[in-house]
Amino acid sequence: MKDISFETQTLHTPYEKPDAHKALAMPVYQSVACEFDTAEEMEEAFCGRSKDHFYSRITNPTVQYYEDRVRALTGAFSVTALNSGMSAISNTLLTVASAGSNIVTSPHLFGNTYSFLKNTLAALGVEARFCDLTDAGAVRSNIDANTCAIFLEVITNPQMEVADLRALSAIGQDAGVPLIADTTVVPFTVFHAREFGVDIEIVSSTKYISGGATSLGGLIIDYGTFNWPPNIKALKAWRSDTAGSEAFSTRLRREVHRNLGAYMTPQAAYMQTLGLETLQLRFTRQASTCLDLARRLRQIRGIVSVNYTGLEDNPFYDISKTQFGLLPGAMLTFDLASRRSCFSFLNNLKLIRRATNLFDNKSLILHPASTIYGTLSEELRLSMHIKQQTIRLSVGLETTDDLLSDIQQAMPAL
Repeated sequence: MKDISFETQTLHTPYEKPDAHKALAMPVYQSVACEFDTAEEMEEAFCGRSKDHFYSRITNPTVQYYEDRVRALTGAFSVTALNSGMSAISNTLLTVASAGSNIVTSPHLFGNTYSFLKNTLAALGVEARFCDLTDAGAVRSNIDANTCAIFLEVITNPQMEVADLRALSAIGQDAGVPLIADTTVVPFTVFHAREFGVDIEIVSSTKYISGGATSLGGLIIDYGTFNWPPNIKALKAWRSDTAGSEAFSTRLRREVHRNLGAYMTPQAAYMQTLGLETLQLRFTRQASTCLDLARRLRQIRGIVSVNYTGLEDNPFYDISKTQFGLLPGAMLTFDLASRRSCFSFLNNLKLIRRATNLFDNKSLILHPASTIYGTLSEELRLSMHIKQQTIRLSVGLETTDDLLSDIQQAMPAL
């Protein structure tokens, strides 16, 4: 069949090899090692000259099937599944970066991502150049011959900033620099990163894909669209005259992910393969509720402002609509009068769960300044636009009316 829908494609990606019992769901190969018939076959597998599985820290049939399904859905050149979103970020950036190189990025990043760039990579001699990615001039002025990537979140968490991806991609192409994007907030069911110039897509599959926070995971999706130039030193040895676009995935799969040992477990891959099958249904419900809730929250006394890029008066509405459509994810933020008001409100909630994570089936809420960014100085938080008055809400599968009722009943004490 040709031109089948995303939903149908999700359900019907074939196995690489037939299952002995013709199981409809890919079995969980919960085995560390696989046996070989001959020493010659074993050599071919270990040296990367065959696709045979040999050790589950590096490759596993259940995980590979999950990767195959994501690749079929995205049209990617290569997909690598890892054991968390942060491991996907770290493996990606450690693949492209080397001592003396720099990464142009935004200060508006998730807390641990910021720390990884600011502290961990700095200790390895890699500079993070923080600038306003919505300002093309600022981006250009920060790129030089040692820049190995432009990196960003497509909707920043929790600032809800949206940069023009096509503009960033054009700047990167002119300078010979890839565009790497964390797209976790809007899934690839509705946001087609490649169409907007993203070369490498990073996803925390713990979120939407896992299907209700069943498992941790991360995805690195390489579209094979970037011909890696010699000035990106980390990949110089992995380039060839005929396959420069494969250098990233080759180094990632043959060196970095093997050495760091963060490959996804078979059980997590099985759970997330099941999650893929209902991803679009759940996302549509959650994001629709989020938009409805964002509109109605404005009518509640005590809420100072609501931030969601799907609202027509949001400063990023136009670019958000262009890139993500009318439903830009299931996360919103809103401001109350003070930190004290935020804590009082959170403590009064009865239905919405006080917990971290995003896009669980249950709605989750937290105060970013005291949790994700709690160990940072107030000066640094303010420079990252993390306010003490801000609440972050991840919308689940409950009805808008039930969520609104819980929020309203938590307000009177304020």
